[in-house]
Amino acid sequence: MKLRMRLALTTVAVAIPVALCMAWIHRAVEARALETALSEYALAHMLSGGRERCEAAPESWSSEPRGPPPPGDWKEPGPRPPPEWRPGGPPPLPPGGGGPGGPGGPRPPRGTRLFAYDSELSARNPAAPRLDASLVEAMRRGQDVASLSSGSGMQEPRRILVRMPWGTGPCAFVLVHWPERPGPREKFPSIPLEFWLFPSVLALAGVLFALGPVVGRLRQLTREVRTFVGSAYQGSITLRGNDEISELARAFDEAGHEVRAQMELKEKREQTLRSFLENTTHDVMIPLTVLQGHLAELQQRAARGETVEASVVAAASQEAHYMAALIHNLGAAARLEAGEPSVQRAPVDLNALVERCIGRHRPIARGQGVQLDYAVPEAPVRVIGDDTLIEQAVSNVIYNAVRYNTRGGHVAVVLERLPSNTFRLRVLDDGPGIPENELPHVVERRVRGDAARTRGPGGHGLGLNIAWRVSVLHDWRLQLGPSEYGGLQVDFLGELPPPS
Repeated sequence: MKLRMRLALTTVAVAIPVALCMAWIHRAVEARALETALSEYALAHMLSGGRERCEAAPESWSSEPRGPPPPGDWKEPGPRPPPEWRPGGPPPLPPGGGGPGGPGGPRPPRGTRLFAYDSELSARNPAAPRLDASLVEAMRRGQDVASLSSGSGMQEPRRILVRMPWGTGPCAFVLVHWPERPGPREKFPSIPLEFWLFPSVLALAGVLFALGPVVGRLRQLTREVRTFVGSAYQGSITLRGNDEISELARAFDEAGHEVRAQMELKEKREQTLRSFLENTTHDVMIPLTVLQGHLAELQQRAARGETVEASVVAAASQEAHYMAALIHNLGAAARLEAGEPSVQRAPVDLNALVERCIGRHRPIARGQGVQLDYAVPEAPVRVIGDDTLIEQAVSNVIYNAVRYNTRGGHVAVVLERLPSNTFRLRVLDDGPGIPENELPHVVERRVRGDAARTRGPGGHGLGLNIAWRVSVLHDWRLQLGPSEYGGLQVDFLGELPPPS
């Protein structure tokens, strides 16, 4: 069911009980006005000679208005409050100053009769109706006027008992008896058309008129959301405003951008995984093939009983070391591609980190005839960062310095604390070096140095690129330049955390 139809039906369902309530109030006011008018009629009639006639013959007295009634059932011109009087006080005059049936005086409906009752609420006229218990109880409580209807409180009163000002004698109370109309008794009051049709129509029209723009904005939002979803959450929802529909549109827009960001992150991770697999397959196969060749040669010589040359074992060991370093670099590259969520930040002791890197690369340096030394300050230098990534970055720089150096060369790693609460970690060698025009580009991925520092075919230049990305991730600087010994110098520069 459409929203507009649903709200229209809701309006009708609400308007019907409202109209019934208004009709109930309308009939109650009418009944109250009739009760007031009839009590005034009885009082005016008794004050205009009715008392004398009643007290003269109480056994037979009853009164019926003379003259034709007004057209239709009698109604007062309008409801007005009952006269303010108390027993013993001056009696009020009827409206217009006339007597019963006189000019300006009220005239009750046809068939209305008056019956008298004494101070004990007993009638001496045998034709007088028996008083209902509720009327008797009301008079004993001190009420001046009490009424009784034949149905609910919305029906017109059929009997009205009025206390007379004198309060004694056989005519101390007067009952205004109005017989029921001929025909079946009304179980429900008639509801005037103007009390339910016009309010319902106006309410329905007002709701439909007010909901027109709302339904239009909802339809526009539906179209934009469908377009937004169909475009894979590209663009944005343009619906604007300050109401609840605008808030819903902004919520859809924010949710769409969040979904788009998650999709992009997922695509990026998938691309990282594909790149990782490609790099692993490409880069690992070369050293693995070389290692297999060295091992095959060692196997053949062992089968022939020949002596195994140390150079062949050293070459196989280097290939295995290179392959292990490559696997570590690919893992680090995958973590860096994933971004900040994969970085684990904790205190890192750079002194211990340098010693671990030196211990890992010293056997390889010894096998290549390269001397590897280091120097660290006596007090530990501690930073906040990812221990694994920092160690991989420093290890890459040391590995490059050892691998691309010449036999008999030297590599030094120096960690020092600088003024202004900063540190510098230097890796310098006396190898072939890198031309100055290539220095700004060697940190880029898939860029390698000249032939003097190139291992051979294959490889994606991950080592220095990982070192540079780790430095950026930790807000450090990576500087490359010629060393004072003719080779390459790589510096990690960064700030130390404030002392705790």
